[in-house]
Amino acid sequence: MKVKEIGFVAIPVTDMERARKFYEGVLGLQESGRFLEGKWIEYGIGKDTLCIASISDTWTPSDQGTGAALEMENFDEAIAELKKASVTFAMDASESPVCHMAIVQDPDGNKLMIHKLKPI
Repeated sequence: MKVKEIGFVAIPVTDMERARKFYEGVLGLQESGRFLEGKWIEYGIGKDTLCIASISDTWTPSDQGTGAALEMENFDEAIAELKKASVTFAMDASESPVCHMAIVQDPDGNKLMIHKLKPI
């Protein structure tokens, strides 16, 4: 078996309107697809796709599950904008030998990593 690429990352949400305000209004993502009568929204990011969905009572948000890392053009600017928007930080901005990162939460508590690799 060989994994070719990531098809998409999907994040469960409970309120699509509230989630869209966060993903589009705060993060600045642009909708690239809408399915299931608007219960599944896709955002093209580079060659990848991030989805938000409210499709089942059995697939619910969690602050303990899988998260996506969003690679930022300007890490410090992104952190400042997220703080200005009063986004909840699960982990403040920190630095490792290879990157800068912080973890924020969407309105349902799902965690997203704000990330910037250092130049090699």
